Amino acid sequence: MENTFDFKKLVSPLLDWYAANARVFPWREKVTPYRVWVSEIMLQQTRVEAVKPYFERFMTALPTVQALAECEEDTLLKLWEGLGYYNRVRNMQAAAQEIMTSYGSELPADFEKLLSLKGIGRYTAGAIASIAYGIPVPAVDGNVLRIIMRVTADDSDITKQSVRTEVDRQLEAIIPAGQAGAFNQALMELGAIVCLPNGEPLCEQCPWSFCCKARKQGIQLQLPVKKKAAARRLEDRTVLIIRDGDRIVLHKRPPRGLLAGMFEFPNLDGCLSRDEAIEAVQEMQLHPLHIQKLEDAKHIFSHVEWHMTGYMIRVDSLTREESDLLFVEIEDARAHYPIPSAFAAYTRYI
Repeated sequence: MENTFDFKKLVSPLLDWYAANARVFPWREKVTPYRVWVSEIMLQQTRVEAVKPYFERFMTALPTVQALAECEEDTLLKLWEGLGYYNRVRNMQAAAQEIMTSYGSELPADFEKLLSLKGIGRYTAGAIASIAYGIPVPAVDGNVLRIIMRVTADDSDITKQSVRTEVDRQLEAIIPAGQAGAFNQALMELGAIVCLPNGEPLCEQCPWSFCCKARKQGIQLQLPVKKKAAARRLEDRTVLIIRDGDRIVLHKRPPRGLLAGMFEFPNLDGCLSRDEAIEAVQEMQLHPLHIQKLEDAKHIFSHVEWHMTGYMIRVDSLTREESDLLFVEIEDARAHYPIPSAFAAYTRYI
């Protein structure tokens, strides 16, 4: 981080730009600590437009910390279905239960106490503290790191904690009195809609174009510098959509690990042929009547990438006692059983 850069000159142009350009979101229209928290967790690794309907649905079903703390897990996961990263909402519930026990049902108006809650890191704690409570602490996410590295033409590796700590320090020193929430949201917004992560940044629209060192040097697309992540592990999976009349076969994943506790279509390692798929179903003590090859699909997790082969298999009528699998009415499955977005390509077959 370049010590000679005058960070103070960034503040007024940024706030003026934000006042004129801030997008309208439901969590901005009515600001409470709980709504800020829910929105920030949902927005992690998820596009803003995709989050809007989930946020509205979640807040209608669970409008308070207490409602979140007391929600049944299957209901909670169903509300989160499609957002992925299900440990985020499990951590939220654990934090909500701690808030009920230790803080009288209200998120604490204290950065360090927020940081102590499960699933809340420095960025989220800073967002809640500044936006909901006006506490002058920074909220540095990927967007903020990118715009600061560019405006200062800093080629430090943003994956290093020391770099993030220095950005925190520089921004905390210039947070304007009484405007912590607006300042942090303005930084996030600038990175989201102007100083873009992919493709050309919209420098002509940027309130910092007058002082941006990366623009002056023509190196916007070279920044920020980020150490290349390890390659994802590739896994072949075969997904079986097994139907018995108006019932679908589901399986509940183990309570720990990838997609923990979620309901899924039965699936197996490898890319199985039709005959191998039929044999696998027979080994489940089911009797296949018809098999149909479905389209291939792909799903990317943080560290794993699934390449999926799919089959629709109809079986003759069986009772639940005749197998270890869960037979669910299709309408019931749609309404009450949270199926991960990893299987989105195949959920339409139910």
